Amino acid sequence: MHDDRALTEARLKRVLEERIRPALYPEAVPLEVAAWVAPGEPGPVAEGLAAPHTPVAVGDAWGAPWGTTWFKVCGEVPREWAGRTVEAVLDLGFDERMPGFQCEALVHLPDGTPVKAVNPRNQWVRVGAPVRGGERVEWHLEAASNPVILDVHPFRPTPLGDRETAGSEPQYRLARMDLAVFDTEVWELIQDLEVLGELMAELAVDSPRRWELLRAAGRALDAVDLQDVNGTATAARSELREVLSAPAGASAHRISAVGHAHIDSAWLWPLRETVRKVARTTSNMTALLEDEPEFVFAMSQAQQYAWIKEHRPEVYAKVKKAVAEGRFVPAGGMWVESDTNMPGSEAMARQFVHGKRFFLEEFGIENEEAWLPDTFGFAAGLPQIIKAAGSKWLLTQKISWSQINAFPHHTFRWEGIDGTRIFTHFPPVDTYNCQMAGSEIAHAARNFKDKGAARHSLAPTGWGDGGGGTTREMIAKARRLRDLDGSPTVEWERPADFFAKAEAEYPQAPVWVGELYLELHRGTLTSQAGTKRGNRRSEQLLREAELWSATAAVLAHHPYPYEELDRIWKTVLLHQFHDILPGSSIAWVHREAARTYAAVAAELEDIVAAALAALTGRGGTELTVNSAPHARGGVAAGAVGPAVSEGPEVSEGPEVSAAPRDGGGFTLTNGLLRVGIDGRGLVVSVYDLAADRETVAPGVAANLLQLHPDFPNMWDAWDVDAFYRNVVTDLTDADEVVLGEVSREAATVRVTRTFGTSRVVQSLTLARGQRRLDLGTEVDWHETEKFLKAAFPLDLHAERYAAETQFGHFHRPTHTNTSWEAAKFEACAHRFVHLEEPGWGVALVNDATYGHDVTRTVREDGDRGTTTTVRVSLLRAPRFPDPETDQGVHRFRHALVPGAAIGDAVREGHRLNLPERRITGATAVPPLVTAGNDATVITAVKLADDASGDVIVRLHEAHGGRAVTTLTTGFEPAGAVTTDLLERPTDDGPAIERQGNTLRMRLRPFQIVTVRLSRADGR
Repeated sequence: MHDDRALTEARLKRVLEERIRPALYPEAVPLEVAAWVAPGEPGPVAEGLAAPHTPVAVGDAWGAPWGTTWFKVCGEVPREWAGRTVEAVLDLGFDERMPGFQCEALVHLPDGTPVKAVNPRNQWVRVGAPVRGGERVEWHLEAASNPVILDVHPFRPTPLGDRETAGSEPQYRLARMDLAVFDTEVWELIQDLEVLGELMAELAVDSPRRWELLRAAGRALDAVDLQDVNGTATAARSELREVLSAPAGASAHRISAVGHAHIDSAWLWPLRETVRKVARTTSNMTALLEDEPEFVFAMSQAQQYAWIKEHRPEVYAKVKKAVAEGRFVPAGGMWVESDTNMPGSEAMARQFVHGKRFFLEEFGIENEEAWLPDTFGFAAGLPQIIKAAGSKWLLTQKISWSQINAFPHHTFRWEGIDGTRIFTHFPPVDTYNCQMAGSEIAHAARNFKDKGAARHSLAPTGWGDGGGGTTREMIAKARRLRDLDGSPTVEWERPADFFAKAEAEYPQAPVWVGELYLELHRGTLTSQAGTKRGNRRSEQLLREAELWSATAAVLAHHPYPYEELDRIWKTVLLHQFHDILPGSSIAWVHREAARTYAAVAAELEDIVAAALAALTGRGGTELTVNSAPHARGGVAAGAVGPAVSEGPEVSEGPEVSAAPRDGGGFTLTNGLLRVGIDGRGLVVSVYDLAADRETVAPGVAANLLQLHPDFPNMWDAWDVDAFYRNVVTDLTDADEVVLGEVSREAATVRVTRTFGTSRVVQSLTLARGQRRLDLGTEVDWHETEKFLKAAFPLDLHAERYAAETQFGHFHRPTHTNTSWEAAKFEACAHRFVHLEEPGWGVALVNDATYGHDVTRTVREDGDRGTTTTVRVSLLRAPRFPDPETDQGVHRFRHALVPGAAIGDAVREGHRLNLPERRITGATAVPPLVTAGNDATVITAVKLADDASGDVIVRLHEAHGGRAVTTLTTGFEPAGAVTTDLLERPTDDGPAIERQGNTLRMRLRPFQIVTVRLSRADGR
């Protein structure tokens, strides 16, 4: 037989596109259209329905950036269409390539009842199937003219990302507003031919099955009369029936399809628009669930459910009904799909607490899976948090985006820093926006790295990012792929059903230990420094507000602010979404975040002040408030005591001295350290007098600001590419190096530098009795596409270093033996990084930065020792999606701590982030709870969320070893139990030995323990 494959395939493509698709709506009549433009921000539905509308026509421009236009469309079904299926086709000017990224509308009936949404891949509204003929129809479209930010020329700076700069130029033109006959048989033929053609393209050319499909396609095309597609569609379909009913082979890969619409809670649109995106998507999905009995849809992010509950209760009622039926599945059990690298320990725990509690209270559902398809890498402490929240599975897809190394598994057990293992799946379809295309389904089977040992994978199916969800076309394709020869099988399943099957078939899944590092989007650890500072400050203030409110409630009967703290936590958790905290959203989002963080700080400061006032009373005694988990300045952790200078050895420690240095600069000494600052304002020596050794590597300087060009190949706010390191400018010129105030207690050198159009002022302070050099940095930043780092070259030989993460720390290598290590040229740490040789180490702590790099070189001259350089990332200046990223003033605090063990790093990290407060009052306040081992860090003291009055204490082992610790209470406990993160009793915690007010327990390395203490006073 002659090879006519290419001829038939080309024929199929052209006939499908030019004849069959256009026949889908064979008859149409125009609708009457009128419009009203809402002033300012979107208003209530009732306002849009009642507003005066002005007639408009197809072809008219509409929609200023971020505006809302209410379209009223009316018409009458022709009587001659009686008995046929009729739809409205509503094209607002869509570009089908950009579902979720441009204009969208929610369609309402005249009484305000939501019907469904229209978007680039979902432009229809069903009138009837069949119609009677003569029906009057009327709909009201709440249309959002969201501008296209990520255009066909991506990553170009645009003012469209903020309503204040976007202008008023219309963004769209009405393209089609018709009533039309919908030919169901033509629609089914389209789905048949798409599935057949896509499957055929994935089979080997010498495969008999491919040729069977080819011949069937040829026969079907022969059966189509190109001048009467509608009259011959049934005949064409009959030619395909046999090949589309051949069952899959017994060894076929099995795909669990889950309806999905990953909706970014903010990204290229503001938070307020996400509220409407969620309403539009869930309206479509609940309607689709009614039409498609096999379909299952999953949506994560409790915050998004809460939004529609508050703003669109009529949509939420449909969601609740579908959830009760088991087909609309709340997934993930988190408040939002957060970043997991940067949120602090308690914040990461509270993502699960608030998310799971919402789903339990609203739906009676407890998720066992964490659902984070788009998060930019996963911190090594996360498995224990997932398990402590009562979950056991994790799904993500994002690691497939890694640039260098392909992850070796799709299904595996992920082990965290404490040894906890979580069954984890990466969908091999390599997208969380699967369309059920044949290429995607075939890729999932070919790509699955665990084949032979396992055969199940998951495919999140539907348009996401900006929403939209699953379409009827995707469901039609899945129906044909359910059991089809040559293809993996496809079945709609709930996430939990997939995980149960996958885990059962793969009991010996391989283990991956440590972080799941994404070899991409490394710049998100630094972009939008103001947002990151707002997050860190909010986390610390929440700790203080809970601690002092709980202490005041127990010791002074002060009302505990349950509702306020719950609301504030949810606000902070929302802003940890994986495009807000990482700094990858439009200007509007970060401008709004700055205002939100300021309001959060003000409210939390009021809560802290009220609690402390209730505890200390009125008086003129100066008091020190220590919110940190370690004693300092003579004040116990979590206590209020008489004000003294910081440090237990201050009274007998040498006074601080400062002297000019030969060649310029100054030498600062406090009996523990001798610090040399040269005439350039650079730190050339930090000598540990007790250890008799130098911290700074010979011939170089620390606290060296370095400026790099920063123009990645793609994803400007997200990425730093490795080549940025090829060019560096050391900022060594100083405008001023002066000795500031010197006292017995401290000495400060002030350094001012200017570069480009920016200015840096640094304060280098050595305090009495402290073995650290404090560094304050204020940058008035006006660079673009630049990357600012501060380098600390250390005279230290270390093959690995410790970086703090949630509830502990983990180690990364300093070398680049393999491509996996080389790829981690920018990484995340919370409050500290720590390096050590046996018996001596150095910590570098921070109060608001996350990104850093660590490199090592061997000095060829001199002592041939090792220089290990830690560089903290301070600022970037990408121009997309926010062209003014980080312009303005920023303040950072760091501290270099020579001679530090890991415990010193932990303590100094908390000290810098939880500075002492000085207040006046009448009396000191003892701690509500005290940990009896320095390796045991208390991360939260609060009252139980159920308002029972029980005290909740969360602690963990922080040094990486086993610990025997005590927990002593400042009140009489009636009972003590260990709980999960949701404060429910669990058998998973350590045994508690109780003697009076003291509890004794043993902790394994990095173990998280939550203790619930009931109170004898019954309050």
